[in-house]
Amino acid sequence: MFSSARLRVSAVLGFLAILLGALGAHGKVHDLLVAAGELDHWNTAVEYHLPHAILTAVLAIFGAAGGKRAVWAWSFLIAGMLLFSGSLYVLALTGKKWLGAVTPFGGLSLMLGWLTLAFTRWEKRC
Repeated sequence: MFSSARLRVSAVLGFLAILLGALGAHGKVHDLLVAAGELDHWNTAVEYHLPHAILTAVLAIFGAAGGKRAVWAWSFLIAGMLLFSGSLYVLALTGKKWLGAVTPFGGLSLMLGWLTLAFTRWEKRC
């Protein structure tokens, strides 16, 4: 049910969280964000991005024991990261305030991912 493709997607998102966190902490991107007053948005995006990337990797590894609900949880979490953190990254870089209207949909998707995970039945696998 779970494939190595899900683990690859999760790993790439984890890599991007570290990369984007580093870019926001040092150098030209950091200076640009500080000058625009957008460092807080960037940091919020990273703070939500990294732990959810880790969780999706764990689900990719162990999710087969959770069946379809674990797949749904993984999917909600991926969508949530893209919508929540993604909209904040783009908002911070472009100053397009309308993207703030997208962010809550990402938060809702993250919450749905966690709730779906809470109601997942896990089977013991040998």
